[in-house]
Amino acid sequence: MSVDFANIDPASTPDAPGDEAATLAATEALTEKLATLQERLYAEAKQSLLVVLQAMDTGGKDGTIKHVFRIVNPLGVHVASFKQPTPLELAHDFLWRVHAKTPAKGDIVIFNRSHYESVLVERVHDIVPKSVWKQRYDQINAFEQLLVADRTTIVKFFFYISKVEQRQRLLARLDDPKKRWKFNPGDVAERQYWDKYIAAYQDAVNKTNTESAPWYVVPANHKWYRNYVVSKVLVDTLDRMNPKYPERDVSGVSRDF
Repeated sequence: MSVDFANIDPASTPDAPGDEAATLAATEALTEKLATLQERLYAEAKQSLLVVLQAMDTGGKDGTIKHVFRIVNPLGVHVASFKQPTPLELAHDFLWRVHAKTPAKGDIVIFNRSHYESVLVERVHDIVPKSVWKQRYDQINAFEQLLVADRTTIVKFFFYISKVEQRQRLLARLDDPKKRWKFNPGDVAERQYWDKYIAAYQDAVNKTNTESAPWYVVPANHKWYRNYVVSKVLVDTLDRMNPKYPERDVSGVSRDF
């Protein structure tokens, strides 16, 4: 079913368990369960989870990683960030640099931006012609299906904030000396392309939203709600994956050591 972003209020909190306080409490419980499930996934080492985070600048990708994964075992959770491609990366196909970062068995990998930049930034700024980026939707679907066939579960999130909320977050970075290091003047320049980015995101979601690699469009003006949704989806997903601690025969092990 197609998603129309015009029908989504970035400030809404659908299916939240209550107000902010109640939602924070529910998120805390989910965080504990996520840590347990992640430990089982790592111990089992037979399947993996790929979490894709996409958003406009200031949309909350870094904050989500910091808060949602704050008590998981760092041995089994890794973050891959995709910035402007290097000359070496540009000399290969657009998925070359991505495939090497996908999770090994037992791991959770979080993509902070991802292969979707090739149908977002490169489309909005006309870096490649339409004939190139348009065929990438099918290539992305095939790539993700390959991962799924090898027992990698994929969940993808787009954090949908309003343009007004983005301005407030940019100003907060500018005004707070402790946050100023995160301020990038380029983020302000990109605001002139807001409508083009939203159109590109909507196409990307609708053309690559598959049963095996679903998209979740999260109203993300409220950070506490965003963190709750991500935590809930990840716990539900890992529950379905049902990782188990491996059996180990210790019957012949002496306890006299």
